[in-house]
Amino acid sequence: MQQIDWIVLIATLAFIVFYGIYKTQGRNNVEDYIRGGSESNWWTVGLSVMATQASAITFLSTPGQAFHSGMGFVQLYFGIPIAMVIICLFFIPIYHKLKVYTAYEFLESRFDLKTRSLAAGLFLLQRGLSAGITIFAPSIILSAVLGWDLNTLNIIIGVLVVIYTISGGTKAVTVTQKQQMGVIFLGMFVAFFLIISYLPEDISFTNALEIAGASGKLNILDFSFSLDDRYTVWTGILGGTFLMLSYFGTDQSQVQRYLSGRSMREMQLGLIFNGLLKVPMQFFILLVGVMVFVFYQFNPTPLNFNPAATESVINSPLQEDYESLQGQLNELRLEKASLSKNLITAEKNQDSDFKQEYTVIQTKLQDATAQEEMIREEARDVISRADKNVETNDRDYVFIHFILNNLPRGLIGLLLAVILSAAMSSTASELNALATTTTMDLYRRNLKEERDDDHFVGATKWFTLSWGILAILIACTANLFDNLIQLVNIIGSIFYGTILGIFIVAFAIKRIGGNAVFIGAVITQMLVIALFCLDKYEYINLPYLLLNFIGCALVICIAYIIQLIKKD
Repeated sequence: MQQIDWIVLIATLAFIVFYGIYKTQGRNNVEDYIRGGSESNWWTVGLSVMATQASAITFLSTPGQAFHSGMGFVQLYFGIPIAMVIICLFFIPIYHKLKVYTAYEFLESRFDLKTRSLAAGLFLLQRGLSAGITIFAPSIILSAVLGWDLNTLNIIIGVLVVIYTISGGTKAVTVTQKQQMGVIFLGMFVAFFLIISYLPEDISFTNALEIAGASGKLNILDFSFSLDDRYTVWTGILGGTFLMLSYFGTDQSQVQRYLSGRSMREMQLGLIFNGLLKVPMQFFILLVGVMVFVFYQFNPTPLNFNPAATESVINSPLQEDYESLQGQLNELRLEKASLSKNLITAEKNQDSDFKQEYTVIQTKLQDATAQEEMIREEARDVISRADKNVETNDRDYVFIHFILNNLPRGLIGLLLAVILSAAMSSTASELNALATTTTMDLYRRNLKEERDDDHFVGATKWFTLSWGILAILIACTANLFDNLIQLVNIIGSIFYGTILGIFIVAFAIKRIGGNAVFIGAVITQMLVIALFCLDKYEYINLPYLLLNFIGCALVICIAYIIQLIKKD
Protein backbone atom coordinates (compact mmCIF):
# COMPACT_ATOMS: atom_id res chain seq x y z
CA MET A 1 0.00 0.00 0.00
CA GLN A 2 1.16 3.51 -0.86
CA GLN A 3 0.73 6.69 1.18
CA ILE A 4 -2.31 7.76 -0.87
CA ASP A 5 -4.04 4.45 -0.02
CA TRP A 6 -3.49 5.04 3.70
CA ILE A 7 -4.87 8.56 3.39
CA VAL A 8 -8.01 7.37 1.58
CA LEU A 9 -8.55 4.49 4.01
CA ILE A 10 -8.04 6.46 7.23
CA ALA A 11 -9.97 9.52 6.01
CA THR A 12 -12.97 7.41 4.96
CA LEU A 13 -13.20 5.49 8.23
CA ALA A 14 -12.57 8.59 10.36
CA PHE A 15 -15.30 10.51 8.54
CA ILE A 16 -17.84 7.72 9.15
CA VAL A 17 -17.04 7.48 12.88
CA PHE A 18 -17.05 11.24 13.57
CA TYR A 19 -20.10 11.83 11.40
CA GLY A 20 -22.01 9.23 13.41
CA ILE A 21 -20.99 10.86 16.69
CA TYR A 22 -21.77 14.39 15.45
CA LYS A 23 -25.23 13.57 14.06
CA THR A 24 -26.45 11.74 17.17
CA GLN A 25 -25.43 13.91 20.10
CA GLY A 26 -27.95 14.24 22.91
CA ARG A 27 -29.82 10.94 22.46
CA ASN A 28 -30.63 10.42 26.13
CA ASN A 29 -34.09 8.84 26.20
CA VAL A 30 -35.02 5.26 25.39
CA GLU A 31 -37.19 6.15 22.39
CA ASP A 32 -34.39 8.12 20.73
CA TYR A 33 -31.52 5.81 21.70
CA ILE A 34 -33.13 2.45 20.90
CA ARG A 35 -35.65 3.31 18.16
CA GLY A 36 -33.72 6.23 16.70
CA GLY A 37 -36.61 8.56 17.46
CA SER A 38 -38.67 6.81 14.75
CA GLU A 39 -37.43 9.40 12.24
CA SER A 40 -36.11 7.37 9.29
CA ASN A 41 -37.66 7.61 5.83
CA TRP A 42 -38.14 4.55 3.62
CA TRP A 43 -34.90 4.74 1.65
CA THR A 44 -32.87 5.22 4.83
CA VAL A 45 -34.61 2.16 6.30
CA GLY A 46 -33.90 0.18 3.12
CA LEU A 47 -30.21 1.10 3.01
CA SER A 48 -29.83 0.40 6.73
CA VAL A 49 -31.42 -3.04 6.36
CA MET A 50 -29.19 -3.78 3.38
CA ALA A 51 -26.03 -2.54 5.10
CA THR A 52 -26.75 -4.72 8.13
CA GLN A 53 -26.83 -7.83 5.98
CA ALA A 54 -24.00 -6.81 3.64
CA SER A 55 -21.05 -7.42 5.94
CA ALA A 56 -17.40 -7.53 4.95
CA ILE A 57 -17.92 -11.25 4.44
CA THR A 58 -20.20 -10.41 1.52
CA PHE A 59 -17.52 -8.44 -0.30
CA LEU A 60 -14.64 -10.77 0.54
CA SER A 61 -16.23 -14.20 0.20
CA THR A 62 -18.87 -13.77 -2.50
CA PRO A 63 -16.49 -12.91 -5.39
CA GLY A 64 -14.30 -15.86 -4.37
CA GLN A 65 -17.38 -18.08 -4.28
CA ALA A 66 -18.16 -17.05 -7.87
CA PHE A 67 -14.52 -17.47 -8.94
CA HIS A 68 -14.54 -21.12 -7.88
CA SER A 69 -18.18 -22.17 -8.22
CA GLY A 70 -19.88 -19.68 -10.50
CA MET A 71 -23.11 -17.72 -10.15
CA GLY A 72 -25.25 -20.46 -8.58
CA PHE A 73 -24.84 -18.98 -5.10
CA VAL A 74 -27.32 -16.22 -6.05
CA GLN A 75 -30.12 -18.79 -5.69
CA LEU A 76 -29.70 -18.49 -1.92
CA TYR A 77 -31.32 -15.04 -2.15
CA PHE A 78 -34.38 -16.00 -4.22
CA GLY A 79 -36.44 -16.15 -1.03
CA ILE A 80 -35.83 -12.50 -0.11
CA PRO A 81 -38.64 -10.86 -2.16
CA ILE A 82 -41.15 -13.45 -0.89
CA ALA A 83 -40.02 -12.94 2.71
CA MET A 84 -40.22 -9.13 2.39
CA VAL A 85 -43.85 -9.26 1.25
CA ILE A 86 -44.85 -11.62 4.09
CA ILE A 87 -43.10 -9.48 6.71
CA CYS A 88 -44.72 -6.31 5.37
CA LEU A 89 -48.18 -7.89 5.49
CA PHE A 90 -48.02 -9.72 8.82
CA PHE A 91 -45.02 -8.79 10.98
CA ILE A 92 -44.70 -5.02 10.63
CA PRO A 93 -48.38 -4.18 11.36
CA ILE A 94 -48.21 -6.06 14.67
CA TYR A 95 -44.83 -4.61 15.68
CA HIS A 96 -46.04 -1.11 14.82
CA LYS A 97 -49.37 -1.52 16.62
CA LEU A 98 -47.71 -2.75 19.82
CA LYS A 99 -44.95 -0.09 19.58
CA VAL A 100 -42.35 -2.70 20.58
CA TYR A 101 -38.67 -2.01 21.12
CA THR A 102 -37.75 -5.60 20.24
CA ALA A 103 -39.43 -8.35 18.25
CA TYR A 104 -39.53 -10.59 21.32
CA GLU A 105 -41.82 -8.29 23.33
CA PHE A 106 -44.68 -9.53 21.16
CA LEU A 107 -44.06 -13.11 22.27
CA GLU A 108 -44.74 -12.29 25.91
CA SER A 109 -48.08 -10.66 25.07
CA ARG A 110 -48.98 -13.72 22.98
CA PHE A 111 -47.45 -16.47 25.15
CA ASP A 112 -45.51 -15.78 28.36
CA LEU A 113 -42.24 -14.45 29.74
CA LYS A 114 -40.29 -17.71 29.43
CA THR A 115 -41.07 -18.00 25.69
CA ARG A 116 -40.02 -14.39 25.16
CA SER A 117 -36.81 -15.05 27.08
CA LEU A 118 -36.10 -18.26 25.13
CA ALA A 119 -36.43 -16.55 21.74
CA ALA A 120 -34.34 -13.61 22.94
CA GLY A 121 -31.72 -16.01 24.32
CA LEU A 122 -31.47 -17.94 21.03
CA PHE A 123 -31.05 -14.65 19.20
CA LEU A 124 -28.33 -13.50 21.60
CA LEU A 125 -26.48 -16.80 21.20
CA GLN A 126 -26.38 -16.92 17.41
CA ARG A 127 -25.98 -13.18 16.85
CA GLY A 128 -23.28 -12.95 19.51
CA LEU A 129 -21.27 -15.56 17.59
CA SER A 130 -21.93 -13.80 14.28
CA ALA A 131 -20.76 -10.44 15.64
CA GLY A 132 -17.36 -11.96 16.35
CA ILE A 133 -17.22 -13.42 12.83
CA THR A 134 -18.06 -10.11 11.15
CA ILE A 135 -15.04 -8.59 12.89
CA PHE A 136 -12.85 -11.65 12.35
CA ALA A 137 -13.58 -12.02 8.61
CA PRO A 138 -11.85 -8.91 7.29
CA SER A 139 -9.21 -9.01 10.01
CA ILE A 140 -7.82 -12.45 9.20
CA ILE A 141 -7.75 -11.79 5.47
CA LEU A 142 -6.21 -8.33 5.71
CA SER A 143 -3.77 -9.70 8.26
CA ALA A 144 -2.65 -12.50 5.94
CA VAL A 145 -2.42 -10.31 2.85
CA LEU A 146 -0.98 -7.10 4.32
CA GLY A 147 1.02 -8.61 7.16
CA TRP A 148 -0.89 -6.66 9.82
CA ASP A 149 -1.27 -8.18 13.28
CA LEU A 150 -4.58 -10.11 13.44
CA ASN A 151 -5.55 -9.28 17.01
CA THR A 152 -4.66 -5.61 16.53
CA LEU A 153 -7.02 -5.46 13.54
CA ASN A 154 -9.78 -7.16 15.53
CA ILE A 155 -9.40 -4.60 18.30
CA ILE A 156 -9.26 -1.59 15.94
CA ILE A 157 -12.44 -2.58 14.06
CA GLY A 158 -14.26 -3.47 17.28
CA VAL A 159 -13.27 -0.29 19.12
CA LEU A 160 -14.24 2.00 16.20
CA VAL A 161 -17.68 0.40 16.04
CA VAL A 162 -18.21 0.50 19.80
CA ILE A 163 -17.33 4.21 19.96
CA TYR A 164 -20.05 5.53 17.66
CA THR A 165 -22.61 2.83 18.54
CA ILE A 166 -22.39 3.75 22.24
CA SER A 167 -22.43 7.44 21.36
CA GLY A 168 -25.68 7.52 19.40
CA GLY A 169 -27.37 4.13 19.60
CA THR A 170 -29.73 3.14 16.77
CA LYS A 171 -29.61 6.56 15.12
CA ALA A 172 -25.80 6.46 14.94
CA VAL A 173 -25.96 3.05 13.29
CA THR A 174 -28.56 4.24 10.78
CA VAL A 175 -26.91 7.51 9.72
CA THR A 176 -23.46 5.95 9.33
CA GLN A 177 -24.82 3.06 7.29
CA LYS A 178 -25.93 5.47 4.56
CA GLN A 179 -22.36 6.71 4.22
CA GLN A 180 -21.01 3.17 4.38
CA MET A 181 -23.34 1.94 1.62
CA GLY A 182 -22.25 4.89 -0.53
CA VAL A 183 -18.60 3.89 -0.11
CA ILE A 184 -19.46 0.24 -0.78
CA PHE A 185 -21.40 0.86 -4.00
CA LEU A 186 -18.76 3.27 -5.31
CA GLY A 187 -15.93 0.87 -4.59
CA MET A 188 -17.59 -2.17 -6.14
CA PHE A 189 -18.57 -0.34 -9.34
CA VAL A 190 -15.05 1.06 -9.71
CA ALA A 191 -13.59 -2.43 -9.23
CA PHE A 192 -15.98 -3.93 -11.78
CA PHE A 193 -15.17 -1.42 -14.54
CA LEU A 194 -11.46 -1.68 -13.86
CA ILE A 195 -11.57 -5.46 -14.23
CA ILE A 196 -13.26 -5.07 -17.62
CA SER A 197 -10.65 -2.51 -18.69
CA TYR A 198 -7.83 -4.90 -17.71
CA LEU A 199 -8.99 -7.61 -20.10
CA PRO A 200 -7.14 -7.96 -23.45
CA GLU A 201 -8.10 -5.28 -25.98
CA ASP A 202 -9.92 -7.76 -28.23
CA ILE A 203 -12.00 -9.14 -25.30
CA SER A 204 -15.14 -7.11 -24.59
CA PHE A 205 -17.51 -7.51 -21.67
CA THR A 206 -19.81 -9.62 -23.88
CA ASN A 207 -16.83 -11.78 -24.84
CA ALA A 208 -15.94 -12.15 -21.16
CA LEU A 209 -19.46 -13.43 -20.48
CA GLU A 210 -19.05 -15.92 -23.34
CA ILE A 211 -15.80 -17.22 -21.83
CA ALA A 212 -17.31 -17.43 -18.36
CA GLY A 213 -20.38 -19.24 -19.69
CA ALA A 214 -18.32 -21.71 -21.67
CA SER A 215 -16.28 -22.39 -18.50
CA GLY A 216 -19.46 -23.22 -16.56
CA LYS A 217 -19.41 -20.09 -14.36
CA LEU A 218 -22.78 -18.67 -15.50
CA ASN A 219 -24.96 -21.62 -14.54
CA ILE A 220 -27.34 -19.56 -12.44
CA LEU A 221 -30.42 -21.76 -12.16
CA ASP A 222 -30.34 -25.36 -10.92
CA PHE A 223 -33.75 -27.03 -10.90
CA SER A 224 -32.46 -30.41 -9.70
CA PHE A 225 -33.88 -32.04 -6.59
CA SER A 226 -30.57 -33.63 -5.57
CA LEU A 227 -29.55 -33.12 -1.95
CA ASP A 228 -25.93 -33.22 -3.12
CA ASP A 229 -26.40 -29.75 -4.63
CA ARG A 230 -26.19 -27.13 -1.88
CA TYR A 231 -27.64 -24.28 -3.94
CA THR A 232 -30.66 -24.92 -6.17
CA VAL A 233 -33.78 -22.96 -7.06
CA TRP A 234 -35.75 -25.11 -4.61
CA THR A 235 -33.40 -24.75 -1.64
CA GLY A 236 -33.24 -21.02 -2.41
CA ILE A 237 -37.00 -20.56 -2.53
CA LEU A 238 -37.89 -22.95 0.30
CA GLY A 239 -34.90 -22.78 2.64
CA GLY A 240 -33.99 -19.25 1.56
CA THR A 241 -37.49 -17.90 2.20
CA PHE A 242 -37.56 -19.37 5.70
CA LEU A 243 -34.01 -18.12 6.37
CA MET A 244 -34.93 -14.60 5.22
CA LEU A 245 -38.25 -14.65 7.08
CA SER A 246 -36.37 -15.52 10.24
CA TYR A 247 -33.59 -13.03 9.63
CA PHE A 248 -35.64 -10.01 8.59
CA GLY A 249 -38.74 -10.81 10.63
CA THR A 250 -37.38 -12.07 13.96
CA ASP A 251 -33.69 -11.08 14.17
CA GLN A 252 -33.47 -7.91 16.28
CA SER A 253 -30.46 -6.65 14.31
CA GLN A 254 -32.80 -6.29 11.32
CA VAL A 255 -36.07 -5.58 13.13
CA GLN A 256 -34.45 -2.65 14.92
CA ARG A 257 -33.47 -1.15 11.56
CA TYR A 258 -37.03 -0.83 10.28
CA LEU A 259 -38.59 -0.07 13.67
CA SER A 260 -36.75 3.26 13.32
CA GLY A 261 -39.06 4.18 10.40
CA ARG A 262 -41.27 7.21 10.95
CA SER A 263 -44.44 5.30 10.02
CA MET A 264 -45.63 1.80 9.14
CA ARG A 265 -45.66 2.76 5.47
CA GLU A 266 -42.01 3.92 5.60
CA MET A 267 -41.04 0.62 7.27
CA GLN A 268 -42.85 -1.41 4.59
CA LEU A 269 -41.45 0.61 1.68
CA GLY A 270 -37.96 0.26 3.14
CA LEU A 271 -38.23 -3.54 3.23
CA ILE A 272 -39.72 -3.71 -0.27
CA PHE A 273 -36.85 -1.50 -1.48
CA ASN A 274 -34.40 -3.94 0.10
CA GLY A 275 -36.22 -6.94 -1.42
CA LEU A 276 -36.08 -5.46 -4.92
CA LEU A 277 -32.43 -4.40 -4.72
CA LYS A 278 -30.84 -7.21 -2.72
CA VAL A 279 -30.91 -9.96 -5.37
CA PRO A 280 -29.49 -7.69 -8.11
CA MET A 281 -26.80 -6.50 -5.68
CA GLN A 282 -25.73 -10.07 -4.86
CA PHE A 283 -25.88 -10.93 -8.57
CA PHE A 284 -23.57 -8.00 -9.30
CA ILE A 285 -21.07 -8.98 -6.57
CA LEU A 286 -20.99 -12.54 -7.91
CA LEU A 287 -20.53 -11.14 -11.43
CA VAL A 288 -17.49 -9.23 -10.16
CA GLY A 289 -16.08 -12.58 -9.03
CA VAL A 290 -16.79 -14.13 -12.42
CA MET A 291 -15.00 -11.24 -14.14
CA VAL A 292 -12.02 -11.81 -11.84
CA PHE A 293 -12.08 -15.43 -13.05
CA VAL A 294 -11.99 -14.26 -16.70
CA PHE A 295 -9.20 -11.80 -15.87
CA TYR A 296 -7.06 -14.65 -14.54
CA GLN A 297 -7.55 -16.62 -17.76
CA PHE A 298 -5.22 -14.09 -19.37
CA ASN A 299 -2.99 -13.14 -16.45
CA PRO A 300 -0.69 -15.06 -14.08
CA THR A 301 -2.55 -16.63 -11.18
CA PRO A 302 -1.22 -18.19 -7.99
CA LEU A 303 -1.92 -21.79 -7.05
CA ASN A 304 -3.42 -20.55 -3.81
CA PHE A 305 -4.58 -17.00 -3.16
CA ASN A 306 -3.81 -17.17 0.56
CA PRO A 307 -0.26 -15.77 0.84
CA ALA A 308 0.26 -17.43 4.22
CA ALA A 309 -0.43 -20.83 2.63
CA THR A 310 2.02 -20.19 -0.19
CA GLU A 311 4.70 -18.98 2.20
CA SER A 312 4.34 -22.03 4.41
CA VAL A 313 4.96 -24.47 1.59
CA ILE A 314 7.73 -22.44 -0.07
CA ASN A 315 9.69 -22.63 3.18
CA SER A 316 9.24 -26.40 3.48
CA PRO A 317 10.80 -29.53 1.92
CA LEU A 318 7.74 -29.69 -0.39
CA GLN A 319 8.74 -26.54 -2.26
CA GLU A 320 9.69 -28.41 -5.45
CA ASP A 321 6.37 -30.27 -5.56
CA TYR A 322 4.50 -26.99 -5.16
CA GLU A 323 6.56 -25.20 -7.82
CA SER A 324 5.99 -28.10 -10.19
CA LEU A 325 2.23 -27.69 -9.76
CA GLN A 326 2.60 -23.93 -10.29
CA GLY A 327 4.38 -24.68 -13.58
CA GLN A 328 1.54 -26.97 -14.65
CA LEU A 329 -0.98 -24.25 -13.80
CA ASN A 330 0.99 -21.67 -15.81
CA GLU A 331 1.00 -23.94 -18.88
CA LEU A 332 -2.69 -24.65 -18.46
CA ARG A 333 -3.45 -20.94 -18.20
CA LEU A 334 -1.74 -20.30 -21.55
CA GLU A 335 -3.82 -23.10 -23.05
CA LYS A 336 -7.03 -21.66 -21.56
CA ALA A 337 -6.17 -18.17 -22.85
CA SER A 338 -5.72 -19.60 -26.34
CA LEU A 339 -8.97 -21.59 -26.11
CA SER A 340 -10.83 -18.51 -24.84
CA LYS A 341 -9.68 -16.42 -27.80
CA ASN A 342 -10.51 -19.25 -30.24
CA LEU A 343 -13.96 -19.44 -28.67
CA ILE A 344 -14.55 -15.73 -29.34
CA THR A 345 -13.22 -16.05 -32.88
CA ALA A 346 -15.55 -18.97 -33.57
CA GLU A 347 -18.48 -17.05 -32.12
CA LYS A 348 -17.71 -14.02 -34.32
CA ASN A 349 -17.32 -16.02 -37.53
CA GLN A 350 -20.45 -18.16 -37.20
CA ASP A 351 -19.83 -20.00 -40.50
CA SER A 352 -21.36 -23.34 -41.43
CA ASP A 353 -19.12 -25.20 -39.01
CA PHE A 354 -19.71 -22.68 -36.19
CA LYS A 355 -21.82 -24.82 -33.86
CA GLN A 356 -19.58 -27.86 -34.09
CA GLU A 357 -16.37 -25.84 -33.66
CA TYR A 358 -17.85 -23.81 -30.80
CA THR A 359 -18.99 -26.96 -28.98
CA VAL A 360 -15.56 -28.58 -29.36
CA ILE A 361 -13.79 -25.50 -27.96
CA GLN A 362 -16.32 -25.18 -25.17
CA THR A 363 -15.77 -28.80 -24.15
CA LYS A 364 -12.00 -28.31 -24.14
CA LEU A 365 -12.37 -25.17 -22.07
CA GLN A 366 -14.55 -26.92 -19.49
CA ASP A 367 -12.08 -29.81 -19.33
CA ALA A 368 -9.24 -27.37 -18.81
CA THR A 369 -11.21 -25.62 -16.04
CA ALA A 370 -11.80 -28.96 -14.34
CA GLN A 371 -8.12 -29.79 -14.71
CA GLU A 372 -7.22 -26.46 -13.14
CA GLU A 373 -9.37 -27.26 -10.12
CA MET A 374 -7.63 -30.64 -9.81
CA ILE A 375 -4.24 -28.92 -9.82
CA ARG A 376 -5.43 -26.47 -7.16
CA GLU A 377 -6.73 -29.36 -5.08
CA GLU A 378 -3.35 -31.09 -5.33
CA ALA A 379 -1.74 -27.83 -4.24
CA ARG A 380 -4.04 -27.66 -1.20
CA ASP A 381 -2.98 -31.18 -0.29
CA VAL A 382 0.71 -30.22 -0.57
CA ILE A 383 0.10 -27.16 1.63
CA SER A 384 -1.67 -29.31 4.24
CA ARG A 385 1.26 -31.70 4.32
CA ALA A 386 3.67 -28.79 4.71
CA ASP A 387 1.69 -27.13 7.50
CA LYS A 388 -1.47 -28.66 8.95
CA ASN A 389 -2.41 -25.43 10.71
CA VAL A 390 -2.52 -23.13 7.68
CA GLU A 391 -5.81 -22.43 5.88
CA THR A 392 -5.80 -24.02 2.41
CA ASN A 393 -9.26 -22.89 1.30
CA ASP A 394 -8.54 -19.62 -0.49
CA ARG A 395 -12.01 -18.50 -1.62
CA ASP A 396 -12.03 -15.61 0.82
CA TYR A 397 -8.67 -14.36 -0.50
CA VAL A 398 -9.38 -14.21 -4.25
CA PHE A 399 -10.85 -10.71 -4.42
CA ILE A 400 -8.45 -9.08 -1.97
CA HIS A 401 -5.52 -10.61 -3.92
CA PHE A 402 -6.84 -9.03 -7.10
CA ILE A 403 -7.31 -5.66 -5.37
CA LEU A 404 -3.82 -5.48 -3.91
CA ASN A 405 -2.00 -6.73 -7.00
CA ASN A 406 -3.87 -4.98 -9.79
CA LEU A 407 -5.66 -1.80 -8.72
CA PRO A 408 -3.94 1.61 -9.01
CA ARG A 409 -2.84 3.72 -6.06
CA GLY A 410 -5.66 5.30 -4.12
CA LEU A 411 -8.22 2.77 -5.26
CA ILE A 412 -6.61 0.10 -3.10
CA GLY A 413 -7.35 2.30 -0.10
CA LEU A 414 -10.92 2.81 -1.34
CA LEU A 415 -11.57 -0.93 -1.69
CA LEU A 416 -10.07 -1.62 1.73
CA ALA A 417 -12.38 1.10 3.06
CA VAL A 418 -15.27 -0.79 1.41
CA ILE A 419 -14.34 -3.97 3.27
CA LEU A 420 -13.85 -2.26 6.63
CA SER A 421 -16.98 -0.09 6.20
CA ALA A 422 -19.03 -3.22 5.57
CA ALA A 423 -17.54 -4.85 8.66
CA MET A 424 -18.31 -1.79 10.76
CA SER A 425 -21.89 -1.38 9.51
CA SER A 426 -22.96 -4.96 10.15
CA THR A 427 -21.09 -5.19 13.46
CA ALA A 428 -22.64 -1.92 14.68
CA SER A 429 -26.13 -3.24 13.90
CA GLU A 430 -25.39 -6.48 15.72
CA LEU A 431 -23.97 -4.82 18.84
CA ASN A 432 -26.85 -2.34 18.89
CA ALA A 433 -29.39 -5.17 18.64
CA LEU A 434 -27.62 -7.37 21.19
CA ALA A 435 -27.51 -4.52 23.72
CA THR A 436 -31.14 -3.58 23.08
CA THR A 437 -32.37 -7.16 23.47
CA THR A 438 -30.31 -7.66 26.63
CA THR A 439 -31.64 -4.42 28.12
CA MET A 440 -35.30 -4.67 27.14
CA ASP A 441 -35.98 -8.42 27.11
CA LEU A 442 -33.82 -9.59 29.98
CA TYR A 443 -32.67 -6.72 32.21
CA ARG A 444 -35.64 -4.32 32.19
CA ARG A 445 -38.28 -7.05 32.06
CA ASN A 446 -36.89 -8.74 35.17
CA LEU A 447 -36.34 -5.61 37.26
CA LYS A 448 -38.72 -5.47 40.20
CA GLU A 449 -38.90 -1.69 40.20
CA GLU A 450 -39.16 0.75 37.30
CA ARG A 451 -36.26 3.12 36.54
CA ASP A 452 -36.07 6.31 34.49
CA ASP A 453 -34.93 6.58 30.87
CA ASP A 454 -31.41 7.68 31.78
CA HIS A 455 -30.90 4.43 33.65
CA PHE A 456 -31.89 2.24 30.71
CA VAL A 457 -29.96 4.31 28.17
CA GLY A 458 -26.92 3.92 30.43
CA ALA A 459 -27.56 0.18 30.75
CA THR A 460 -27.80 -0.16 26.97
CA LYS A 461 -24.47 1.61 26.56
CA TRP A 462 -22.81 -0.71 29.08
CA PHE A 463 -24.29 -3.77 27.35
CA THR A 464 -23.06 -2.42 24.00
CA LEU A 465 -19.56 -2.19 25.44
CA SER A 466 -19.84 -5.68 26.97
CA TRP A 467 -21.04 -7.28 23.73
CA GLY A 468 -18.36 -5.39 21.83
CA ILE A 469 -15.65 -6.79 24.09
CA LEU A 470 -17.11 -10.30 23.74
CA ALA A 471 -17.25 -9.95 19.94
CA ILE A 472 -13.60 -8.88 19.86
CA LEU A 473 -12.64 -11.86 22.06
CA ILE A 474 -14.54 -14.24 19.75
CA ALA A 475 -12.79 -12.67 16.76
CA CYS A 476 -9.41 -13.13 18.42
CA THR A 477 -10.04 -16.83 19.05
CA ALA A 478 -11.99 -17.78 15.91
CA ASN A 479 -10.82 -20.17 13.20
CA LEU A 480 -11.42 -19.79 9.46
CA PHE A 481 -14.17 -22.02 8.14
CA ASP A 482 -14.74 -23.53 4.68
CA ASN A 483 -16.12 -20.19 3.47
CA LEU A 484 -16.97 -17.25 5.71
CA ILE A 485 -20.24 -16.30 4.01
CA GLN A 486 -21.38 -19.90 4.32
CA LEU A 487 -20.39 -19.96 7.98
CA VAL A 488 -22.63 -16.99 8.79
CA ASN A 489 -25.57 -18.60 6.97
CA ILE A 490 -24.92 -21.95 8.68
CA ILE A 491 -24.98 -20.36 12.15
CA GLY A 492 -28.20 -18.59 11.23
CA SER A 493 -29.80 -21.73 9.81
CA ILE A 494 -29.15 -23.65 13.03
CA PHE A 495 -31.11 -21.15 15.17
CA TYR A 496 -33.39 -19.19 12.86
CA GLY A 497 -35.82 -22.02 12.07
CA THR A 498 -36.67 -22.49 15.75
CA ILE A 499 -37.20 -18.76 16.31
CA LEU A 500 -39.33 -18.43 13.19
CA GLY A 501 -41.43 -21.43 14.25
CA ILE A 502 -42.21 -19.69 17.56
CA PHE A 503 -43.30 -16.53 15.71
CA ILE A 504 -45.44 -18.38 13.16
CA VAL A 505 -47.27 -20.18 15.96
CA ALA A 506 -47.74 -16.79 17.65
CA PHE A 507 -49.13 -15.20 14.50
CA ALA A 508 -51.19 -18.00 13.00
CA ILE A 509 -52.10 -20.79 15.46
CA LYS A 510 -54.06 -19.27 18.33
CA ARG A 511 -54.91 -22.52 20.04
CA ILE A 512 -51.28 -23.31 20.91
CA GLY A 513 -50.22 -21.87 24.27
CA GLY A 514 -46.95 -20.79 25.83
CA ASN A 515 -46.00 -24.06 27.55
CA ALA A 516 -46.47 -26.12 24.38
CA VAL A 517 -44.49 -23.79 22.13
CA PHE A 518 -41.71 -23.40 24.73
CA ILE A 519 -41.22 -27.18 25.06
CA GLY A 520 -41.55 -27.63 21.30
CA ALA A 521 -38.89 -24.98 20.65
CA VAL A 522 -36.42 -26.52 23.14
CA ILE A 523 -36.86 -30.01 21.65
CA THR A 524 -36.59 -28.63 18.10
CA GLN A 525 -33.36 -26.76 18.80
CA MET A 526 -31.73 -29.93 20.12
CA LEU A 527 -32.93 -31.90 17.06
CA VAL A 528 -31.66 -29.26 14.61
CA ILE A 529 -28.23 -29.22 16.25
CA ALA A 530 -28.20 -33.04 16.08
CA LEU A 531 -29.11 -32.94 12.36
CA PHE A 532 -26.35 -30.45 11.66
CA CYS A 533 -23.79 -32.62 13.46
CA LEU A 534 -24.93 -35.71 11.55
CA ASP A 535 -24.57 -33.83 8.27
CA LYS A 536 -21.17 -32.43 9.27
CA TYR A 537 -19.83 -35.91 9.92
CA GLU A 538 -21.49 -37.16 6.70
CA TYR A 539 -23.96 -39.54 8.35
CA ILE A 540 -26.69 -37.81 6.37
CA ASN A 541 -26.69 -35.46 3.38
CA LEU A 542 -28.72 -32.34 4.12
CA PRO A 543 -28.20 -28.84 2.65
CA TYR A 544 -27.91 -26.49 5.61
CA LEU A 545 -30.48 -24.08 4.13
CA LEU A 546 -33.19 -26.70 4.71
CA LEU A 547 -32.50 -26.56 8.46
CA ASN A 548 -34.50 -23.31 8.45
CA PHE A 549 -37.58 -25.04 7.06
CA ILE A 550 -37.09 -28.16 9.18
CA GLY A 551 -36.65 -26.17 12.40
CA CYS A 552 -39.73 -24.06 11.73
CA ALA A 553 -41.87 -27.08 10.81
CA LEU A 554 -40.71 -29.08 13.85
CA VAL A 555 -41.61 -26.30 16.29
CA ILE A 556 -45.11 -26.06 14.85
CA CYS A 557 -45.70 -29.84 14.75
CA ILE A 558 -44.22 -30.65 18.18
CA ALA A 559 -45.98 -27.71 19.86
CA TYR A 560 -49.28 -28.72 18.27
CA ILE A 561 -48.92 -32.34 19.46
CA ILE A 562 -48.00 -31.22 22.98
CA GLN A 563 -50.99 -28.88 23.02
CA LEU A 564 -53.29 -31.76 22.05
CA ILE A 565 -51.88 -33.96 24.82
CA LYS A 566 -51.85 -31.34 27.54
CA LYS A 567 -53.69 -28.02 27.42
CA ASP A 568 -52.16 -24.87 28.94
